[in-house]
Amino acid sequence: MRIHNGSPATSLGEVVLFALDDHSLPFQTGVELRLSGYKSPSGSTRIVLEPGEKGAPDCRHVAYYGSVHRVGEELWMWYLGQGEQEDWFQRVCFAKSKDGYQWEKPSLGLVAYRGSRDNNLVDLGQGSYHVQACVVFHDPDDTDSQRRFKMAFMSPRYENHIAAAFSPDGIRWREAENPVGEYLEMGGGVRFHGIYYLTGQGCHHPPPARQLITYVSHDFERWTQSFCVGLRRGDPLYSAYGLNSGEQVHLGAAMWNRGNVIIGFYGKWNGHPSNDRRLVSLDLGLAVTNDGLHYREPIPDFPMVSAAEDGWGAPPLGDPRVKPPALMQGQGVENVGAETLFWYGPWPEQGGNGVRVARWERDRLGYFRALATEAGRGESAHVTSAPIDLERTPVRVFLNVDGIGPYSRVAVEVLDERFAVLPQYAKANCLSLEASGLRREVRWRGRKRVETDVNSVRLRVHFEGIRAEDVKLYAVYLEAAP
Repeated sequence: MRIHNGSPATSLGEVVLFALDDHSLPFQTGVELRLSGYKSPSGSTRIVLEPGEKGAPDCRHVAYYGSVHRVGEELWMWYLGQGEQEDWFQRVCFAKSKDGYQWEKPSLGLVAYRGSRDNNLVDLGQGSYHVQACVVFHDPDDTDSQRRFKMAFMSPRYENHIAAAFSPDGIRWREAENPVGEYLEMGGGVRFHGIYYLTGQGCHHPPPARQLITYVSHDFERWTQSFCVGLRRGDPLYSAYGLNSGEQVHLGAAMWNRGNVIIGFYGKWNGHPSNDRRLVSLDLGLAVTNDGLHYREPIPDFPMVSAAEDGWGAPPLGDPRVKPPALMQGQGVENVGAETLFWYGPWPEQGGNGVRVARWERDRLGYFRALATEAGRGESAHVTSAPIDLERTPVRVFLNVDGIGPYSRVAVEVLDERFAVLPQYAKANCLSLEASGLRREVRWRGRKRVETDVNSVRLRVHFEGIRAEDVKLYAVYLEAAP
């Protein structure tokens, strides 16, 4: 399948139409979009990775300036640890988990630290310099087995320019001929349709204020010399108050590749007019992109993970006062079972007390609901997709939906590219879903799959019933059928 929503024209085995992606579901009437901000259970912070015991390389602080990836049946995390009597984050540490909540720090036996190799340090040759940030990429299908893990990192050794390293197993690394790119304080990256995208904050080059910028590479060793500004907040130039004031984007975005869309969690830097860095607050916002470069916010300035909700408010270094709550994203969003998990950490990282996790029901980051004023007007509230080329392949359709009941239902119909309904897939032929669910299959009378000779189709989802506003539509999935 290929969807014409601005993403690269690449065949996909699954197309996901998220409610929060208005390029995949551009036509909307009688509905409103709502985002599902994370709420900590019982108001408590879910810290899943804490500093290590005395003498460990992460015993002083843990900063999630790293990544989480699914590797086989496990989740692997790379993060930065700070030991005793160290002024800044020095070394890349490793942890693994089965569920994303319980993490183990295995003894890798690779790097000597304080006279012992009994630690979880990866081998990046870090004895003589420290790492300030790293983003790990996992390419299990790379034909070169020595490059199936790739790391972009920044270090004062390379004046904080983009540096690269490669690994066959994620723990033993070989550096490239570094540095390989320009200066970048990075926060996330993804491989999207064969190209590597690395995001960070632009503040040391024009535009001078912190904004989301992206560098691109085809081989991970040659990166673009220029960057693309993908998301701006506030005044793109210096404000009258200084670099730390105003609305900005901190550390780019953690990127979640879903094939036809990338969902990004970015740092909502809210500076104080005094320009006092100690008064900065940072929530984590949501932005989406279909081309990997140009981002938009489904709901501007919406806090997907609220720093106040987290409750983090560390005192600045050398200052006894508690600062406003602030958080920072790393690279790591995964669907684990029936949940979507996103890992993040506190800011400033020099006082970091551990990596946290935010959770949602699977793929339920935002939803459409019918406006109550539209119910019963004769024409149902509905949304319609961008054109989708099925490439002569039968597909099955599923909905991630809640609120289905005797007075609230949905109906799905298939149209051609010019919005003409295909009679066999008309709304009247759509069988009612029996219940809500994360992946409820849509069927029509006599048909379980969409099969047609029409070159491109659109899906239209109707919200129906006298309580149509009770329905929450999170996503539509089109899956190639065997």
